[in-house]
Amino acid sequence: MISICIPVYNFNVTDLVTELLRQTNKLKVDCEIILIDDASDNDYKIRNEDVCNNATYIKLDKNIGRAAIRNLFLQYATYDHLLFIDCDSVIISTDYLSLYVDTLTHRKPDIICGGRIYDATLPDKNHFLRWKYGIVKESKPLKVRMKNPNKSFMTNNFAISKAIFENIQFDERLKNYGHEDTLFGYQLNKTGINIFHIDNPLMNGDIENNALYLEKTEKGIKNLAYILQYVNYDNDFIEDVSLLRFYFQLKRKHLIYPIKILFSIFKNPLKSILCKGYVSLRLFDFYKLGLLIKSL
Repeated sequence: MISICIPVYNFNVTDLVTELLRQTNKLKVDCEIILIDDASDNDYKIRNEDVCNNATYIKLDKNIGRAAIRNLFLQYATYDHLLFIDCDSVIISTDYLSLYVDTLTHRKPDIICGGRIYDATLPDKNHFLRWKYGIVKESKPLKVRMKNPNKSFMTNNFAISKAIFENIQFDERLKNYGHEDTLFGYQLNKTGINIFHIDNPLMNGDIENNALYLEKTEKGIKNLAYILQYVNYDNDFIEDVSLLRFYFQLKRKHLIYPIKILFSIFKNPLKSILCKGYVSLRLFDFYKLGLLIKSL
């Protein structure tokens, strides 16, 4: 019925796997848990060893990246559907797996997204940027996600038909962090495959500090610029990504050069402000726009 697939990198998965094992024991369908460790530090491999002995546990000697590791699960998955869960996820519902199974059984969609939420507790300033962005931009309720289902695709919590995944995989040319889910959703849309959304979120259990999140954001913007060239500046892809859409609106108005100059002046002070946790998402959007202009 379902293969639960967890890519692991430098994270303790004891709590996640323990809860999944508890829920799988209640299911009346065939299922399995597969974890592939993408060359984590040895300390994490040792910590995860005990709980992963109750599942299929593959440890890679060399890091292959976020896209390639997800494709690799096809070599190990036994069942007709693959459920992907990020290793830093927290299961908040005792019916998490059964809801996926019920939806797959009765609705039979090709792809299901369950959603993502963040802890409502206000974090310290050093983690405020990632938390606020997640709360405002990523924690979308079901009604909002259903308005534009393929645009709302995220890799942290989704189930996919094995047959579909064998035909449309993650692009392994994307080695660095960021937007592999954006490209995957776009490719699904291009082939006429719609994503079915349900109210079955996981909580993000690992909020990066401000400095690390800004570093990952820069990598993500570079990846986005690369993808844009790869899809040959396809207008559908541009329309799907609000940052790209805004960039080309500014370009048509001949405003890119003055913004580039403005960003070169204010990049470092702005980065310092964001790192300290004085967060305005509008300033963060401007920061990302400046990074995109530099990348293109």
